[in-house]
Amino acid sequence: MSSIKKYLTPINPDDLGYHPSEYAVTLGSKIKAYTPGTNLPAMPKGGLVLLGVEEDRGAINNAGCASAPNEIRRYLYQLALPTDNTKVVDYGNILIGQIPDDTYYAVSEVVASVLSKGNALILLGGSQDLTFAAYKGYEKLRRIMNISTIDPRFDLENTDETTSRSWLRNIIMQNPNYLFFHSNVGFQTYYVGQAYIKLMDELKFDAYRLGEVQHDMKRTESLIRNADLLSVDVSAIRQSDAPGNGYPSPHGFYGEEYCQMMRFAGMSDKTNCLGIFEFNPLYDNHGQTANMLAQGIWYFIEGFYNRKHDDPKLNPQNCKHFIVQSKEQGIDIHFYKSKLSDRWWMQVPCDKEELREIYSDQLMLPCTYADYEMAMQGELPAIWWRYFKRLNS
Repeated sequence: MSSIKKYLTPINPDDLGYHPSEYAVTLGSKIKAYTPGTNLPAMPKGGLVLLGVEEDRGAINNAGCASAPNEIRRYLYQLALPTDNTKVVDYGNILIGQIPDDTYYAVSEVVASVLSKGNALILLGGSQDLTFAAYKGYEKLRRIMNISTIDPRFDLENTDETTSRSWLRNIIMQNPNYLFFHSNVGFQTYYVGQAYIKLMDELKFDAYRLGEVQHDMKRTESLIRNADLLSVDVSAIRQSDAPGNGYPSPHGFYGEEYCQMMRFAGMSDKTNCLGIFEFNPLYDNHGQTANMLAQGIWYFIEGFYNRKHDDPKLNPQNCKHFIVQSKEQGIDIHFYKSKLSDRWWMQVPCDKEELREIYSDQLMLPCTYADYEMAMQGELPAIWWRYFKRLNS
């Protein structure tokens, strides 16, 4: 732990306006925070680490989002304790470097340290280019991983610098590359354009329009459950619910839908890093956005400490096994349904033995009952095909 302390600056909960509640046990009373003059709090395996990153030099049209972490903490600390077994430590904020790359390096070191000890991390940005820094933490551990984003845009702009609009392209360009799959949840076509939609298809990535997922929020559960890292751009939430952003939209997810997706992420046995980015207190209305984001984090924590640990790869005894024969394609699809949560997975075959070993964690793909029904009708789900092509190309 001491090796990463040099990258961190402590926080003082008193400066957040935190006061213990006389009516309920608050989350703040149970968070072990890194405060001035103390050592980093110890974290038992399987806990959550909170980390602020006051960095916005990569922000596009959103200068000021660097001041977000403590504003979110101001509301998060006041919320009631989600579960009796909640274990959260707050590492304070990253010491900002002379240039953004210095900050990215510090973030990647802390991410790698937290994940290597079997813990999970909640990143409070800052601008969304910090997702690139978090990815570099997985890279240090040489972990093949998936990223899901809740974002109205595809951050694929072709620029020389890493920004909040180009970070995904920069991850894709890394060599060697540890990103296996990417899903965008809730993109808005008028911000994206057909060229980027075509590019996402060529990359064999998944993308779902806002209206499509709002019509069936259950679909977002399987997409988020597949993510090691979930990156949230606050502009994906409609302006009426989250005004604290430099480029808000009148359309987007409702606050309740955001909280629902945060709980999905918390419940996922796979998701071990959540990033909340692009919140800008300069545009907030009486703490409305900060309060809502804090409540979403509360749902993530509540979901995290109610995980079922029913992944069929790890605990096949907790699942029912179904085999669907696709006569047209000559392929048998193996489906698994959890006895504990009713969640579904489908197994994706990989022809090459050496690739099966490399991508062993990617062969079991979260899905929905609708995907199973589709296969029963003789039609292979689109996400299964994208996965199959990535594994066997």
